Amino acid sequence: MDQRAAPSGSGSFLAWRRTHSVVPGTPCYNCGTALMGPWCHACGQAAEDYHRHAFHLIGEAIEGLFHADGRFWRTLPRLVIDPAGLTRAYLAGRRASQIAPMRLVLVTLLIVFLAGGADRALRIDMPAASPADKAELQKLQNDIKLDWGGMPPQWNKASTEWLRTHVGRALNDPQALVDAMHERAHDFAFLMLPISAFILALVFIGRRGFVLFDHFIFSMHSLSFQGLLISVILVSKGYLPGVKLLLLACPVHLFVHMRGVYLTGIWGTLVRMAVLFCVSLVAFGLLLAALVVVGLMGLRA
Repeated sequence: MDQRAAPSGSGSFLAWRRTHSVVPGTPCYNCGTALMGPWCHACGQAAEDYHRHAFHLIGEAIEGLFHADGRFWRTLPRLVIDPAGLTRAYLAGRRASQIAPMRLVLVTLLIVFLAGGADRALRIDMPAASPADKAELQKLQNDIKLDWGGMPPQWNKASTEWLRTHVGRALNDPQALVDAMHERAHDFAFLMLPISAFILALVFIGRRGFVLFDHFIFSMHSLSFQGLLISVILVSKGYLPGVKLLLLACPVHLFVHMRGVYLTGIWGTLVRMAVLFCVSLVAFGLLLAALVVVGLMGLRA
């Protein structure tokens, strides 16, 4: 049996049928079971001849990264056009045709940070500071004083000295701080997922038929769309004027997504969106502050 590479019918431009060139009845290379088809029915390994052209190896590497068996490319249009239908289908158990939400989040984070790494906005061009400016910055640094209520004086003194020292390093080399923050930003971005799910659990508390798992799935789909949209903006903002206006799609997408999944009314959806936005803004501010502290900790003398 020799099924050559051909389109899989999934609508994916990266998906193909693997080449199965092993004759049925041949022992499986992995477990030795006689093969009856393109896959070993005992261990699941593909009945393939692995001596192939380098093009196939490159294709399989891309497939392994994006799980390009058609599901990713079928999920992506639905995520943009019909997010509520995508989420409700997953919650209803119709999952074989779409990429797993967690994998979608991971792929999205990879795309976001690849796009962010290529963004020139991550580079800081600081003009040379005048002596007066340096004196002012030194004064601000010396004015830093932490006072943790109820804590021993030596704790306040040690934390104040630590902050003054690291702020001074950041002022001397602001790009080092940006690089340190960028290095750990993906960890903090991932924390928005459970935070968003718990906020949704609060705003929909008492609503029957939904559990925390459902809120997690909603959050993964919603944050994936926002991440992909931000990636498009980061990559194309230098070439397409006004591309930042695409950010207006975020609240529209969230409204359609939330109303379609939770079956709420217009005003009920808008009120919950407002609460979600306010609480998420506070949470984002706290995460950003924590990221700055982690960035400062990463600075070296």
